[in-house]
Amino acid sequence: MGMTRRMRRIWVTGAMVPLAVLTGCGSHGDTVPKTATGSLEQLAARAKCRPDIQTDADELRQATCGDGADRYILATFATDRGQAEWLDQADDYGGTYLIGRRWIAVGGDKAVTTLRGRLGGTVEKSSSHHSGSSGGGGLEEDGHSGHYGHRAS
Repeated sequence: MGMTRRMRRIWVTGAMVPLAVLTGCGSHGDTVPKTATGSLEQLAARAKCRPDIQTDADELRQATCGDGADRYILATFATDRGQAEWLDQADDYGGTYLIGRRWIAVGGDKAVTTLRGRLGGTVEKSSSHHSGSSGGGGLEEDGHSGHYGHRAS
């Protein structure tokens, strides 16, 4: 089975992050920490979040953190492939993603920028392709991010 466009982009992004760190590249002179690793609870602690666990499965653990405009989703994955597949599905809803090794945070621009200062990672924006979306991605007025389809019932 070949790599999807998204999987290739993740692979290239993953390969470029260490190069950017080694060469001192950063965005607008901001200091970004080394990309965090760890369990959902470890990442949440580093992000200064008390996670509300929504999904607790072997292949995916997902929680919501914060509230209002600062609300975001933090997800960890057992495999790189699981992360890539989750991103492919979430891409339909648009939004701003902070991507690390086997973890993703999804939220509004402000929340993702704050998280990047705590967790490191790579920011990726996606435009919505979902016909029912407002097109802005991120959190809608009711606080729903459109990413809850990944939550176990």
